[in-house]
Amino acid sequence: MKITDIRLGMLRVPLKTPFKTALRTVDTVEDIVVMIDTDDGRTGYGEAAPTAVITGDTHGSIIEAINKVIGPRLIGRDIADLNRNVQLVQTAMERNTSAKAAVEIALYDLWAQLYGAPLYRMLGGGGDPVVTTDLTISVDYIDKMVADSLAAVERGFESLKIKVGKDIGLDIERVKAIHAAVDGRALLRLDANQGWTPKQAVSAIHALEDAGVHLELLEQPVPARDIDGLKYVTERVHTPVMADESVFGPAEVIDLIQRRAADIINIKLMKTGGISNAVRIADIAAVHGVDCMIGCMIESAISVAAAVHLAVAKAGIITKVDLDGPSLCTFDPVDGGVEFNESEIAITDAPGLGIRSVRGLEPLARA
Repeated sequence: MKITDIRLGMLRVPLKTPFKTALRTVDTVEDIVVMIDTDDGRTGYGEAAPTAVITGDTHGSIIEAINKVIGPRLIGRDIADLNRNVQLVQTAMERNTSAKAAVEIALYDLWAQLYGAPLYRMLGGGGDPVVTTDLTISVDYIDKMVADSLAAVERGFESLKIKVGKDIGLDIERVKAIHAAVDGRALLRLDANQGWTPKQAVSAIHALEDAGVHLELLEQPVPARDIDGLKYVTERVHTPVMADESVFGPAEVIDLIQRRAADIINIKLMKTGGISNAVRIADIAAVHGVDCMIGCMIESAISVAAAVHLAVAKAGIITKVDLDGPSLCTFDPVDGGVEFNESEIAITDAPGLGIRSVRGLEPLARA
């Protein structure tokens, strides 16, 4: 099975409600879909989410990277030669992690299709092919966040990821109000999206802990590059601290673990540049006994499917799942793939990612 063509399309899916964090507001999934065609008529699917404020990727940079730099390296390559193909993707250029992720996902999809097995099995997984995700509650007025949290619980979500980081005094009140509304029915995960200073983070968590608010974790309370600040928070609060934007690749994970700067690592394919580095991160974390979460950007069921397969394959170390991107969308444009049922996500026995087609794709012409 050899690669004959690499095509791109634009996928647009409105969100049910605007996604608001301390860094940005998004109301529509607008992702680049990669389709790698082979000489036996198969197609592998991947997806890149442009997240300029986190990865630095934009629509333009993703398209240019794939069309002009990464893609030409792969034409004519044998799908069975996965390690070499992945190396060609990763060494094609610096950074551009979302573009690399999209291409890698499609390559892994085809590789598993070649051997007629679901991707999670090819990655070494053999357990229950089902995961349970949380649901994100966007930062907003207190009453709106409480209402959104109650609605999520009614839909069956047992873990809620609360976005904060804009106004620390109001953030504390937001979390207290949500905790009072859903206590005993849902676990709370707090995501400050780099919105606090180290001292603010410690003060806020102490205030919440003293008020009897139990948090499952605190995600990325300080700016991404402030590893010392992250360590400062981790050492001073009882709530487990998770690194997200501070960790992109394996080298950063090793540094973070050696410095004991966080308790949990958040793996996102758009940060790691795809599946290969995500597997390495999970394996490094496993060696050191550090738990991981699998997360996503504002993504559809294409790239999230790949993350689900990884989560099942590495279930022993990926103990938390934050893959609610498709649940935030007004509809699922993907035919086949994993099955989303509110908080439960299940993998079918279809080879690869199991994606048959993607509805509503706008073809992107090559420059």
